[in-house]
Amino acid sequence: MKTDTNKPLAFRRYPSTTALQCFETAARHLSFTNAAQEMHMTQSAISKQVAQLEEMLNLSLFYRTPHRISLTPAGKVYYLEVLEILKHIEVATTNLMSHSSNTELLKIVSHPTFCARWLIPALSGFSQKYPLINLDIKELAGPFFSEDQNVDIAFLYGDGMWSNMEAIKLFDEYCVAVCQPQYLRDKTLSTECINDYVLLQISSRLSAWYEYFKQQDISVDGTFVGPRFETFHACISAALLGYGIALVPLRLVEPELQSGALVLAWDYAAKGRGSYYVTYPVASGQSHKVKAVLEWITAYLAISDEREKALGLVL
Repeated sequence: MKTDTNKPLAFRRYPSTTALQCFETAARHLSFTNAAQEMHMTQSAISKQVAQLEEMLNLSLFYRTPHRISLTPAGKVYYLEVLEILKHIEVATTNLMSHSSNTELLKIVSHPTFCARWLIPALSGFSQKYPLINLDIKELAGPFFSEDQNVDIAFLYGDGMWSNMEAIKLFDEYCVAVCQPQYLRDKTLSTECINDYVLLQISSRLSAWYEYFKQQDISVDGTFVGPRFETFHACISAALLGYGIALVPLRLVEPELQSGALVLAWDYAAKGRGSYYVTYPVASGQSHKVKAVLEWITAYLAISDEREKALGLVL
């Protein structure tokens, strides 16, 4: 007899956490014996918990033979769902136990390369000044941040227009062509010999090189042939290894230019279509933790701008 899914929530039956843990462990190992060892229980106890779970669900989760077990189609689907549930319980419990009652959790999202190369250096020292604000930073390539996500603040690239969001412009994007110094050896560095170079590309910006040369009134025929990468971080790494010339945002490659690990292939910076912003839900603008990080980022920008002026990198 199948469970009536139309019953009110209060009358539904739910499996115990122990039963879910026993099922997840057995499904992962495909062995009641190994699951019992991991759970520090007897094999019969694991088997009983799983059997009671199957009885409650009125479904078979495992095929059983004398020598092995395997997941049924329903068991495979349920395993993935249970795995996520147990992960959520673990994260929620760990967060609650590790944070005292007077601390706040600041949830941040950012594009991956921007996060690693700009945001994390920018937030260095923040936790020392604000010990009661715990940072939870997540990298997201997409979809773009929206107000319905459980996030306090986001660092994004775009036009600054996000529904029901406040957006504060950090800086415009200027892209420069960079490569390993040795890559230029025995090469005539001229925009008239574009086909002689390997131009590294970003999968999401396949027209970037065309725009770079168009802004310089350089006509380019044909298509660019070169390795494609998912992120600027991967593209910069490839340039460091001598794969070719990468077209990347100046702000994200400053350390390599300062150290000499990379050099400018052409002395030109192309203005991007978008800019970098710090954004947050309108309703969160007055919260202490959001104000704290905004003030911190503003101060960091002032210092970094002065540093760039001294290095002659401001555009």
